[in-house]
Amino acid sequence: MGQDRESTLEPRSRATGGGAPRALKKVAITGATGFLGWHLVLAFQRRGLNVRAIVRPGNTKPLPEATEVVESALEPEALAKAADGCAILVHAAGVSRAPRSSVFESVNVAGTRAAVEAANRTGARLVAVSSQAAVGAGTIQRPAREDDEPNPVTPYGRSKLAAEKVVRSTARAPWTIVRPVSVYGPRDRAFLPLFRMAARGWFFQAVRASTAYTFIYVDDLADGVALASLSDRTTGQALFLGNATPLTAEELLKALADAFGRQFKPWRVRGLYAAALAGELSWVLGRQPTLDLGRYAELQQDGFVCSVDRARELTGFSARVSLADGIRRTANWYKQEGWIR
Repeated sequence: MGQDRESTLEPRSRATGGGAPRALKKVAITGATGFLGWHLVLAFQRRGLNVRAIVRPGNTKPLPEATEVVESALEPEALAKAADGCAILVHAAGVSRAPRSSVFESVNVAGTRAAVEAANRTGARLVAVSSQAAVGAGTIQRPAREDDEPNPVTPYGRSKLAAEKVVRSTARAPWTIVRPVSVYGPRDRAFLPLFRMAARGWFFQAVRASTAYTFIYVDDLADGVALASLSDRTTGQALFLGNATPLTAEELLKALADAFGRQFKPWRVRGLYAAALAGELSWVLGRQPTLDLGRYAELQQDGFVCSVDRARELTGFSARVSLADGIRRTANWYKQEGWIR
């Protein structure tokens, strides 16, 4: 934080060239050290683009090889300098769990406002990573669609909706909003507790077995974001990105049991509200809980299913990794990295 602006914007390594059209030679990504951000770097590199990772000052987290690294705060002037010369700015930085609504506001909303201003100043195309949480619940019978009246049920979802409104109202450069669904895969920590319990043969059912969700494996998601970023047809559009086949809570737990070779014996969980209140206390004590009131609100919904037709129609995107295959890949990665013992 104490470095002067010139030194913080000095690249630490240079990306190699690629074969992409000249105007699309370089893409900047905020949040590149995060779960999705890491995979986004690889997805764009596979398409021949040079990638500039915009990271927080003092960052020590690793990044994929051949990635140009620039340090910048989520502030308009600094971000504009960090993204200068890039044809695309993918804004993936944000928080999905926080102890207070004010944190979501300061990171997700204010951070998006800074990214929009940076894109306005540089002329870079802006791709803002939002979430289905901005729209709210959906079921197999009535999946959420991009143009539905938003009904977010958590502070996180409300912050993502507010961030989308910032994009729509203030962006002068071309923009696209992508809305991931329930994403999992290597490097993810959100689903890690579920995998750890499955490794021990513990299968706790916190919702009805038939409650359905749209999932997506992180490699598929990163490819979908890259396709949306490189297609003129997605300009001014919001897109859900997920697997076309929704899955139930029971199907998820069975896939976890198969991945770890465990017998599937689900246990219905009671007393969720009390556990959520205890989770709120954990935030006060400086610990991130598995369950808090935000997660509890999500579990009270009839499901989180969305239609992915628009992404397929505009970009040809189709998620390829099945839940069973994705669960196996993720479980193996956790084991190899020692996240599950």
